Amino acid sequence: MAATQTAIAGDDVSALYDRLNWRILPFLLICYLFAYLDRVNVGFAKLQMQTDLGFSDAAYGVGAGIFFLGYVLFELPSNLMLPKVGARKTFFRILVLWGITSACMLFVRNVPMFYGMRFLLGVFEAGFAPGMIFYLSCWYGPSRMARAIAIVFLAGPIGGIVGGPVSAWLMTRLAGTAGLAGWQWMFLVEGLPCIVMGVLTLFVISDRPTQANWLSDSQKRLIAAELGSASAGHHSFKAVLRNPKIYLLACAYFCIIASIYAMSFWLPTIFKSQGVDDTIRLGWYAAIPYVGAAFGMVFIGRRSDMRGERRFHSSVPALLAALLLSASILADGNLVASLILLTLATTMLWMAYTVFWAIPSEYIKGDAAAGGIALINTIGLSGGFWGPAIIGWAKTATGNLHLGLLIIAALALCGAVLLVTNRMPSAERHAVNVSR
Repeated sequence: MAATQTAIAGDDVSALYDRLNWRILPFLLICYLFAYLDRVNVGFAKLQMQTDLGFSDAAYGVGAGIFFLGYVLFELPSNLMLPKVGARKTFFRILVLWGITSACMLFVRNVPMFYGMRFLLGVFEAGFAPGMIFYLSCWYGPSRMARAIAIVFLAGPIGGIVGGPVSAWLMTRLAGTAGLAGWQWMFLVEGLPCIVMGVLTLFVISDRPTQANWLSDSQKRLIAAELGSASAGHHSFKAVLRNPKIYLLACAYFCIIASIYAMSFWLPTIFKSQGVDDTIRLGWYAAIPYVGAAFGMVFIGRRSDMRGERRFHSSVPALLAALLLSASILADGNLVASLILLTLATTMLWMAYTVFWAIPSEYIKGDAAAGGIALINTIGLSGGFWGPAIIGWAKTATGNLHLGLLIIAALALCGAVLLVTNRMPSAERHAVNVSR
């Protein structure tokens, strides 16, 4: 009898999370898809924009990365306010403001304007990714968190898959229409949908399960039971700030993010250096690595949840990415070999990224989790500036991409080492007690 009741309860929980998965995850995925696309579409704009405006590779690298300086400066304030303001209003503000800013990139005429608009884009998008992680932790327990993160963060690879061909198509087909260059049309068309998604958040998102009028009381109790110990042991943000392991996690994240965004911003240029001159072909080639990343993220998220292990599921892919990036230097001049190696490297980096975010969401509990996750993201996301900038500076100094790729590989290796050595006691199963 008890076994039958347990089976029924398990079926109820599975049905409930099937419903949550369809209600929450696709919407967040689409929102983050446009976030990722508006961050990295400057990589395709470069193919025309750099010539039209006379930017150097170093200026482009700094401009691509300066987005993250604005982001990290406003990340903590945004996420510390999130539990008080609520996810609905926070996501509405972020999506609308960054959509307007991204569309206004079409007005860029010189390097200072380029830097200023990229900086503002970072300011207005600040807090979105860690805000989503905190939001998911209010609905999903530890045994489901990595898979939920993997689905939402598929937006990155999907953005790479569709972003390349779509951006290339917009730039070539709309060039000259209404007197605007192709890259100007690309920024406009890819920025405006964010405003629509921002308005929709007010109708789709519920701040917490208890406020979801589309759930019954029994379903709300099931979610509370699923979260269980995940809702216990709340921490203060001051305690989080005093914990050195948080900063080690942030350093590991810095290394992973620097590598991911170096690839995101420079893949079109890397393939162009292999002799691919057609913009449409470049778009399709740049999409291929993200197909592998999408499959890898789903696989590693499910496997990490099933094994209840996080450190090695994140560090081993980071190590493999370092080796593959180093090997890609030797394949210079061979398009097929470069494409294979960079596809595998990109896949490994996104796998490491996916599982990484299941670690702090289990380690820090309560409303302080919003600030703690934001702190890690704030420190680590500055790697999004340094990764692209390093390759830009190295290419300007040496005339090729070899040194830049080697440095990025070294950063991925450092990230793997930091993740392996930063063992959090029982982090995979329990929150660590952090005293107030």
